[in-house]
Amino acid sequence: MMLTKKIIPLALMLATSLLLTACGEEPAADKDTYLLEGAWTLRHVSHPYGTERSYTVTGSGTACMVYAGDSAYYECMLAATPSGLVIMPTNQGSVTLIDNGGGERLYLENGDPHPLTVSGDTLMTIQRDGAQYTYARADNIYKEWGQDICDIVAREQSADGERTHNRYVLSAKERRQQQQIRWFGSFSAVVALVALLAAHLAVTNRRARRRLQLQLQQIEEVQQNRPQQVRQAVASVEHQFFASDDYAALQRRMGSGERLRDDDWRQVEQYLRGVYPGFGSQLRSLHPLSELEYHVCLLIKLRIAPKDIAQVLARDVSTISTVRSRLYQKVFGHKGGAKEWDDFVLSIG
Repeated sequence: MMLTKKIIPLALMLATSLLLTACGEEPAADKDTYLLEGAWTLRHVSHPYGTERSYTVTGSGTACMVYAGDSAYYECMLAATPSGLVIMPTNQGSVTLIDNGGGERLYLENGDPHPLTVSGDTLMTIQRDGAQYTYARADNIYKEWGQDICDIVAREQSADGERTHNRYVLSAKERRQQQQIRWFGSFSAVVALVALLAAHLAVTNRRARRRLQLQLQQIEEVQQNRPQQVRQAVASVEHQFFASDDYAALQRRMGSGERLRDDDWRQVEQYLRGVYPGFGSQLRSLHPLSELEYHVCLLIKLRIAPKDIAQVLARDVSTISTVRSRLYQKVFGHKGGAKEWDDFVLSIG
């Protein structure tokens, strides 16, 4: 039972992780915050002699910088089309940011220093050779194609640093198909996992039910196969106990509704062990019992009336009746009344 309780949460966590991955979402995790990380597309260039030029991702396209943290960049020419992106890898290099204070930063691109400013985390301006290059953050491109761009640029960067000028088409349709395939694969894995879990639970429940049936059968056989002398001895001990002053005093306390302390419950258990040595162990072996359920069973065995049990345990009579009928269903696997549970409790031990 404890193993099953551990398996279920683990299975649900794994299933959730698979579905999140299939949907393109990673489980939340602690992550460092970087200033440049992401994709940036060139939007505007201003030269010191007055020439200016603007760029867009449509048409002939523009330059794109994809930063991995604040330590590496992957550069390409990029053009958006209705069906996806066309990219041409151009460069890969290292980056170092130096904070000069007051919002001023020095940007070292492969060791070459350039002044850099970032406005509102959406626009970035880099000075190169006197010209100002303004880039706009492109979160949609980074989210959808960032890893693909980095992989292609890294692969195309030749050993001697020469550019290959190959062009690659990143198809949105193919990406959706890949996502659907991943989703279907993850969904199939979840279904298989659930099926395995259901099979495990079914086997576990069958074994538990079989074990319980054997225990009930053994209890019944012990009761039926008791020699007459043992039956008479048990009846004699029962008669002596229920006629004793201790039992009379206990009944008076129950009838008055007095709550029992921990010491009192230990005394009750001691009384029962003296009369029914195997009662407690047999009862607990049948099903895990809460404290309330166990105390109800002890008082049933002591022939305490349900209304007095309710008073002693500070519960409604209806609650005590529900506890008894629920215990019967837990142990026997089908519905039964409170009186049927009482009869069973009185028969064991």
